[in-house]
Amino acid sequence: MFLEFEKQIAELEGKIEELRHLSDGGDLNIAAEITRLQKKANQQLKATYKKLSPWQKVQVARHPNRPHFKDVRKSLFSDFIPLSGDRYFGEDKAVVAGIGKFKGQSVVIIGTEKGDSTEERIESNFGMAKPEGYRKAQRLMDIANRFNLPVLTFIDTAGAYPGIGAEERGQAEAIARTIETSLSISVPSIAVILGEGGSGGAVALATANQVLMLEHAIYSVISPEGCASILWRSSNHAVEAANALKLTAQDLHALRIIDNIIEEPLGAAHRDHSITMDNLEKAIETSLANLCRQSRDQLLNNRRKKFLEMHAGKLI
Repeated sequence: MFLEFEKQIAELEGKIEELRHLSDGGDLNIAAEITRLQKKANQQLKATYKKLSPWQKVQVARHPNRPHFKDVRKSLFSDFIPLSGDRYFGEDKAVVAGIGKFKGQSVVIIGTEKGDSTEERIESNFGMAKPEGYRKAQRLMDIANRFNLPVLTFIDTAGAYPGIGAEERGQAEAIARTIETSLSISVPSIAVILGEGGSGGAVALATANQVLMLEHAIYSVISPEGCASILWRSSNHAVEAANALKLTAQDLHALRIIDNIIEEPLGAAHRDHSITMDNLEKAIETSLANLCRQSRDQLLNNRRKKFLEMHAGKLI
């Protein structure tokens, strides 16, 4: 699947595919032409992705083939044991949580899951968590704190579910309590924005000692469409809203809202999951090693100081 700004790349890769079907493996002229076109396509990819606009970054972050949390869990963690339910209401499949091992070290893993197929997306509510999902996250954070296990969270959500049922069960309170719990635990915590980091639904799981973002992910207080609907009274102004929100990893790193940017492969994460996972693994390993050198008091105080200064505007 190609995005709207990838028209030239799509044409080149279409020609390459046609030539590969024509080639019988022995035609040197066709092989040389494929090599030439592939080089041209890579150059076009590099040039295009080097100068993506904020709105184009939004499109890339929402690409359906982008790695989801379940891909990260399967690639980076072993011996995963899922823990379900919030012990108050029920299970929320938009938030997957449990205990697993990262390079032999036991960790607590929490992530929002959008799903791949239509059935999976409906089952996981398109990654939009309900109060029970956030309360499950709180429960897992408490377990991590009790047994001195690092907490790794992975965010890919347009935001918390805004439905009537969720509001009736205390959506805002659940998000606030999750942020409070994130600020109260005294174990290493790392948050990774995989795709979309939308609204308080993302902040609830991204209040960590280290916040990492994939190169073409986005992180904002509201979606561009939602912002445009409020300020311009029309979602048609989503492009202008995306420019104003400073939602790219590069903007947020410059503003010191996030700590590090994880490089994506040529043409973004959806083109090569393997390279993305390798880069993600290295970034988490480095951050975790640095945090594990700190005492529990240092971890707690540094995290609180970081977000208090951010709130006071001292980082900007």
